[in-house]
Amino acid sequence: MKIEIAPSILSADFTRLGEQVATVEAGGADYIHVDVMDGHFVPNMTIGPLIVEAVRRSTSLPIDVHLMIEHPDNFIPAFAKAGAAMISIHPETTAHLHRSLGLIRSQGCRAGLVFNPATPLGYIEEAIEEIDYVLLMSVNPGFGGQKFIPSSLGKLRRLREMINNAGELGAGRVRIEIDGGITPENIGEVAAAGAEIFVAGSSVFAQPDPAAAIGRLRAAARLAESRLA
Repeated sequence: MKIEIAPSILSADFTRLGEQVATVEAGGADYIHVDVMDGHFVPNMTIGPLIVEAVRRSTSLPIDVHLMIEHPDNFIPAFAKAGAAMISIHPETTAHLHRSLGLIRSQGCRAGLVFNPATPLGYIEEAIEEIDYVLLMSVNPGFGGQKFIPSSLGKLRRLREMINNAGELGAGRVRIEIDGGITPENIGEVAAAGAEIFVAGSSVFAQPDPAAAIGRLRAAARLAESRLA
């Protein structure tokens, strides 16, 4: 299983955003994760397509955009045009989930489905043909720096089993990303439960050396993987 790290700019210093993005790219990051919040679906407001454009100019890495916004169809084309390679949405935010996921793909982006801690996994059974990855939230979204919710491990294992049991529609095609409270201390256990892409905000950008922090996360995840081999 390939282990990939996606530093979240939610925890970056926006006065040095281009520099910080370049630092994590040089440190081995696989994606740049962008959290978009509207102040309605989640209790915070963050950034729009203009920041994604700025990030696109600062890196060659794929940009992973997580839309925590109501009526995402109104904004998906703008984020795709700004440079997103991946766009994920919450099923609660759209009346027509298949249509919204299809819109993401029609813009040339990979489509992701996001599950909050209390969102049931049943949506995966109805939408697996329309998605390329699942983003499992291991904190309640809206703010960075939160602690990992322990029950997320059981949910992650159930999600991995559901994807594996979906045959050619799931195993080897639909990837699992996880976001919330990921640290070097818990990433091994999370990797062992089935996650492949790890979003990390404060555990990267809040560290004295963000590039070295990526190395510590990857090493801890690979150690757990080797123990399972």
